[in-house]
Amino acid sequence: MSMKISTRQVDGVTILDCSGRITLGEGSIILRDNVSQLLAKGQKKILLNLGEINYIDSSGIGELVTAFTTARKQGGELKLLNLTKKVHDLLQITKLYTVFDVKDDEAAAVKSFN
Repeated sequence: MSMKISTRQVDGVTILDCSGRITLGEGSIILRDNVSQLLAKGQKKILLNLGEINYIDSSGIGELVTAFTTARKQGGELKLLNLTKKVHDLLQITKLYTVFDVKDDEAAAVKSFN
């Protein structure tokens, strides 16, 4: 199953509900395109809900980092929500956990942008 993203707005924050796999190729391209489009439209507060991501590989992790740095370069902010244990552990192992602002409560995450 490839990655799917649906988008919703909550209090000026764009939440990307991601499901499936973030892997080399299609999954990472979908993520990159979505984040680029949001930033181009001036939607600078981006929350990636990864609760339904069942698999991520090292290139998927790389894509999260790229999305984060792209947002930051354009004056935006990107945070992560609802990490599964797998994704959490992978971020810990790769020492990237501290790079991201990681939340586990959506309402608190949305508030944290303001």
